[in-house]
Amino acid sequence: MGPHRTVVTVRHHTVSSASPMSDSSPAPSPWIQQLREEFRSHLETFYGRLKLAPPYESVEKAIRTLTATLHALPKDEQARVAADPALKWSQFRLAFEASGLSKKHRGIIAGLARDRASVDLSQEYDQLLSLFTS
Repeated sequence: MGPHRTVVTVRHHTVSSASPMSDSSPAPSPWIQQLREEFRSHLETFYGRLKLAPPYESVEKAIRTLTATLHALPKDEQARVAADPALKWSQFRLAFEASGLSKKHRGIIAGLARDRASVDLSQEYDQLLSLFTS
């Protein structure tokens, strides 16, 4: 038996990006992904610096809440939120509160937040810490 030879013929197909399928699931906004990742990172920093285990279900709920809120905004507004630290932290705070994170570890975090100088978090985290002192 000699060596076998296989011949494969390939035809090129072009797929149009304007197909009906592409209309049913729009491309995800790069700003939403960026903001989700940044929010997750801030939550990890927040709980890590406070030396507390993050309440994982509530963290995931907060990220889903942020995502839903951002999806409801027009793309140009999503871009504004991503570019403006004050708007960004406002959205992070809303998602944090709506998810119930401000009710988890409440007594411990409230005690830590009262002595703000001892908390190793930058000033932007005051948006979250203030939810525990009000």
